[in-house]
Amino acid sequence: MVFQFDVLSTLLLTILCLLGGSELKKRIKWLQKFCIPAPVIGGFLISLIIWLLRSLELASFQFDTSIQSYLMVAFFTTVGLGGSFKILRSGGKLLLIYLCICWFIAFFQNTFGVGIAMALDTNPILGVMAGAVSLTGGHGGAAAFGGMAEELGHSSATIAALAAATFGLIAGSLLGGPVASYLIRKHHVKIEADSDVTFTKEIHENPLISTTVDTFAFLKMLALILFIMVIGRMASTLFTEATGFSLPSYVGAMLVAVVVRNLNDRLEWIPIHEKSIDLISGASLGLFLTMAMMSLKIWELSEVALPLFIILVLQVLALLLMTIFIVFPLLGKNYDAAVMCSGLMGHGLGATPNAMANMTSVCERYKVISTKALMIVPLSGAVLIDIVAIPYHTWLINFFS
Repeated sequence: MVFQFDVLSTLLLTILCLLGGSELKKRIKWLQKFCIPAPVIGGFLISLIIWLLRSLELASFQFDTSIQSYLMVAFFTTVGLGGSFKILRSGGKLLLIYLCICWFIAFFQNTFGVGIAMALDTNPILGVMAGAVSLTGGHGGAAAFGGMAEELGHSSATIAALAAATFGLIAGSLLGGPVASYLIRKHHVKIEADSDVTFTKEIHENPLISTTVDTFAFLKMLALILFIMVIGRMASTLFTEATGFSLPSYVGAMLVAVVVRNLNDRLEWIPIHEKSIDLISGASLGLFLTMAMMSLKIWELSEVALPLFIILVLQVLALLLMTIFIVFPLLGKNYDAAVMCSGLMGHGLGATPNAMANMTSVCERYKVISTKALMIVPLSGAVLIDIVAIPYHTWLINFFS
């Protein structure tokens, strides 16, 4: 039997899966411990059921996921709106150093992954999918760029990227706390944090940022995001036609959003309602990622399982060594640096929630809160890293296609 879902029924199933994943996460402790996102839980469960029914030759499913691309573009637009250079400047030297480290890691993971893939005599795109696309990019980046790679002719890219993102989530959660503890013991770090709160005040006392949410405020932010999406799509189309280089509309939208945000910071055209943007970001990412997970063709993973596993193990070892011997000294070899290293292991292999969970765990253990780490790491890992990383992902996939 073939079950076909139109746009409306696909969206309904997506929402139900997302809500179901959220409920499962609340009830199952280890899902909370490893910060597995609700969209991954709900969507992957459906894809497993579909795989089982297909293997038994009982049923197949077809989803109309045409809305998925718009959700993806909306999410990356909200990412771009978070790229305020004013906040970047207020973070001072430590934020700049950490951000440069994040940018370097994004370049390194992709290049390193491609090199290992070539050494294993497999498709270099697999190395990109098992690089920063899925590790620093998380499941959102994996689904977005996996889809782009498949459009350019690389089959199984999405399932490989999402599998790599899941592997990274678990590895990043397991290693973050132990790395910080090891660094503190080995270097006899004094347990005290920098009390400078200038950076924190800049974020929370920005007069352009509204903390209340109402219908009108929400609609203004939705209109702004949709406007940027339209301009971004036009810019991507013109760029592709002019250069022959495939620039996805979500990359164009993100770059336009960065420009709009920084012009707005200077000219103060419109108040930025962060909570409204967060709502749009969370809903669009949740629905997009759940839909992507539901549509996975798990049976295709067997073709790339072994080389993918080898690449991921080497990626984890490389980041671990880099964090201990390079990143920790660059950040100052103090308590803040150790906490930030635990966060780097979290979002460098998984996602920002993993980084926050790692850092919170370290701060609770040593009973000292590192304000700088808790502000700088999520801002860099969740927003600012993408300003450089996403264009590089795009170029690399085009280069090997």
